[in-house]
Amino acid sequence: CDDPEELRRKVRELADAVCNAKHLVVYTGAGISTAASIPDYRGPNGVWTLLQKGRSVSAADLSEAEPTLTHMSIARLHEQKLVQHVVSQNCDGLHLRSGLPRAAMSELHGNMYIEVCTACVPNREYVRVFDVTERTALHRHQTGRACHTCGAQLRDTIVHFGERGTLGQPLNWEAATQAASRADTILCLGSSLKVLKKYPRLWCMAKPPSRRPKLYIVNLQWTPKDDWAALKLHGKCDDVMRLLMDELGLEIPPYSRWQDPIFSLATPLRAGEEGSHSRKSLCRSREEPGPEDRGAPRSSAPALGGWFGRGCTKRTKRKKVT
Repeated sequence: CDDPEELRRKVRELADAVCNAKHLVVYTGAGISTAASIPDYRGPNGVWTLLQKGRSVSAADLSEAEPTLTHMSIARLHEQKLVQHVVSQNCDGLHLRSGLPRAAMSELHGNMYIEVCTACVPNREYVRVFDVTERTALHRHQTGRACHTCGAQLRDTIVHFGERGTLGQPLNWEAATQAASRADTILCLGSSLKVLKKYPRLWCMAKPPSRRPKLYIVNLQWTPKDDWAALKLHGKCDDVMRLLMDELGLEIPPYSRWQDPIFSLATPLRAGEEGSHSRKSLCRSREEPGPEDRGAPRSSAPALGGWFGRGCTKRTKRKKVT
């Protein structure tokens, strides 16, 4: 971490960049959700780091996760028209639950709360209040439920390693590409950028150097874009965003389950579908079971979604048979 005084100095510089930006785009990674007790991947205690060391990965009940200070700060910055678009690698749905409008974000790797019917044109979305990825994995995306309109099998929206994301929503690649082409400033929060760097459309490197967006990175570790950055801040995302919002004179709205948009967006299960999942449902009150939990069988296994469990690791290369 940068020492406190150095971090404050850098945040002041970042605040000036945010205020002066004409089109600011924010790229977010797993590091913004660690404060919600969702492990990242490449950090010291990340999923892949632990697996590579031969250590077990502790389970996380994702239904208990809530938008962090960073998520709520980004939503407020967009509300104040200081951030134009958010491009996220995260599948945890916390940007959606923070109140950030759907049109203002691109969830490049999907959303654990959304399943879609690809037989309907346009694709029909079903927002749920539970993790829909329980039965899904790499190259296996059917969730076990059917479209209410045409009866076709629903699929999750997760993009695993080795797959190409082709869904319009919630990936929203078109908006991400347009935002990147217009950006004069890019702020990267909590991403190692090892995946994002492989998406050239997000960096517009074909532009002359003088017309490329200025890059600001908040991450505790090295990233492959550090040499391109106008400023690199070594600190936790929540710490940096708290200082930034204070520097901008903006209040960070508290998260409220009663105002969580997912409850108004969600499509209830139909009669007979109650037993189609065993994940704990979100509810507005922590003391009461969610409506989708009534009558649903409870699993004794730790709650790990398909995107976070079977599907989170890189695909291993198959040995050639000689």
